Amino acid sequence: MNDRPSLPTPQAMQGNSERYGALLQVVEAIASHADLQGLVQDLARLLPLLVPVNFVGLSLYDAQRDMMRLHVLRANVPADIIGGQESHPADTPAGLVWQTQQPVILSDLAEEHRWPKLIALMREDGVQSCCLVPLTSAVRQLGALAFSSLKKDAYRVSDLALMQQIGRQVAVAVENVLNREAAAAARQDVERQRDRFSLLLRMTNTMVSKLDLREVFSAVSLCLREMVPQEYASLILCDGKNGRVRLHALDFPENQGALTEGAVSDVAGSLAGLALERRRPAVANNRPDLTAFSHAVPQLLVMKGFHSMCSLPLLSQDRVIGCLNLASRQEQAFGEQDVEFLSQVAGQIALAVDNALAYQEITELKDRLTEEKLYLEEEIRLEHKFDDIIGDSRALKQVLGQVEIVAPTQATVLIQGETGTGKELIARAIHRLSGRSQRTFVKLNCAAIPTGLLESELFGHERGAFTGAIAQKVGRFELAHGGTIFLDEVGEIPLELQSKLLRVLQEQEFERLGSTRTIHVDIRLIAATNRDLAKMVEDHEFRSDLYYRLNVFPITLPPLRERREDIPVLVRYFTQHYAARMKKHIETIPGPSLEALSRYHWPGNIRELENLVERAVILTQGTHLQVPLLELKIEARQAPAPTPTLQDAEREQVLRVLRDTHWVIGGPDGAAARLGLKRTTLTSKIKKLGLSRPRE
Repeated sequence: MNDRPSLPTPQAMQGNSERYGALLQVVEAIASHADLQGLVQDLARLLPLLVPVNFVGLSLYDAQRDMMRLHVLRANVPADIIGGQESHPADTPAGLVWQTQQPVILSDLAEEHRWPKLIALMREDGVQSCCLVPLTSAVRQLGALAFSSLKKDAYRVSDLALMQQIGRQVAVAVENVLNREAAAAARQDVERQRDRFSLLLRMTNTMVSKLDLREVFSAVSLCLREMVPQEYASLILCDGKNGRVRLHALDFPENQGALTEGAVSDVAGSLAGLALERRRPAVANNRPDLTAFSHAVPQLLVMKGFHSMCSLPLLSQDRVIGCLNLASRQEQAFGEQDVEFLSQVAGQIALAVDNALAYQEITELKDRLTEEKLYLEEEIRLEHKFDDIIGDSRALKQVLGQVEIVAPTQATVLIQGETGTGKELIARAIHRLSGRSQRTFVKLNCAAIPTGLLESELFGHERGAFTGAIAQKVGRFELAHGGTIFLDEVGEIPLELQSKLLRVLQEQEFERLGSTRTIHVDIRLIAATNRDLAKMVEDHEFRSDLYYRLNVFPITLPPLRERREDIPVLVRYFTQHYAARMKKHIETIPGPSLEALSRYHWPGNIRELENLVERAVILTQGTHLQVPLLELKIEARQAPAPTPTLQDAEREQVLRVLRDTHWVIGGPDGAAARLGLKRTTLTSKIKKLGLSRPRE
């Protein structure tokens, strides 16, 4: 009996050699590949030498989403390969293998009723049988490796050991690839975070060095394009408490005038409105989401081919001050990490915006104070005499009584009267007696400013608002904030400007030329004119609504010819004033000169009298005022004398007799005897006519 084992035949030895050689090639392929695509492709090419394989599939489990994903599928026969399918573990044989960690052989797919959806897809590719083995490393359960054949019963139980061994080798390779990918992803994430922090530092330094909001925004928009794909950027700031926003800065090359910097609008129906309301970033990462917003800006972006938008609220000291908006033509342009980074950027921008707004407010206040200082210095230089309302006539006392009544109120005052009657002095007296006396009194002669420049003078202008506007200018209304503005010759304001003036009076707000920003002011208006505004309204030369708004409290100043008893006092005052300025010593004013001055009708009123006295002081060489009376006679001949009224004639007669009698009323040579009146009657008439004895 021969117990020696039989030796394998040469054919068997050659088959085993080929099998071992193929196995060695498979092991080398597994060890040499650093990517899963190439690994599975080589397995599909080499494994038919060991087992009947036409398709090799690698399914991995995604723990975060609890899904089995067909990561790679390769074939060694002609087929339409579709990879990337995802299924729940319960809906795929790979999920069963992953869960049980046991291999599965499906000998005839036509008889398999589990996983109907997946089996149908496999049969469409001609697969009739398959074998799946678990992919498990020393660290974790990765998934399953599937071998599929176009033949039935292609796999036997005896093949499982080999395929499981291949599965273990592939698991090690997959673990290595996944680790390398994770390490590369971590490295890229670190590099991305480093780049973003570097960019954030650069933006912060840029924002710290700039206080102009547009410069800050331009620098930030340029930096953001390095890290986040975006072709649209805008900065909107909240405009007061009315729920509206102002488009402060825009970086949109394809704008073509559709959006205007400085424009004020609502945010209802916009992504920015959602971000402002929720006080956290709002993202629309696809076209349908962006189209859902009805606001004009998202609709414009959709029309321009944009697919994604991100709005980030700007929060400073627990208040919302605005919103940073970015948009891209790419879908899913703003990922979770992008939004997190942009939120940090928005925080820095919020600080920069807050600082810039504070700086802008301080600059405006500083400019206003500078303008007020220059204005007041000019007023002081011109030596306006705030207490120089000279006279004791009844007509003047009536005017001053009206001033005392209206001054403490906030009412608009319209001062009317002939030129030279002292309308500005009355306006200053009203301001001095009002609650605004500690603030600025700003005046403007509307007739002295060219029509084209009057609007700029009143309301100010921005740089570049018109030709020659090389710098920003603060207008008179803004300068008078908190105080009083006096508009002399208000009847000269052109009709097209009167509506804007009316708005200031009614709403206390206006916009500078070239600006859309509304400026709110607190002013009191005093207007003056020597024209008949009521007649101008009838002739359609002046707006009736503006006239009624100005004519709240009218004050009419009497001409100098109606307060002749004040002329001697005024002459003495002006003589002393100009004599002191010219360092002259003038002691007396000749009586005939005073009488001549009192008789003159003074068409130029107090201004004409003041100019004449100044000229007289210049001509005087001694201690007696030398009045050039010849000039009055010439002017009197040139101008027709006005026809006196009966009261004026009576007043002139009584005054002449009183002068002749040196104001002696009683006695045989007194004024009463000369006029043929009783002493008591003359005394009563003197009071009625408002006559008073001049001070010697």
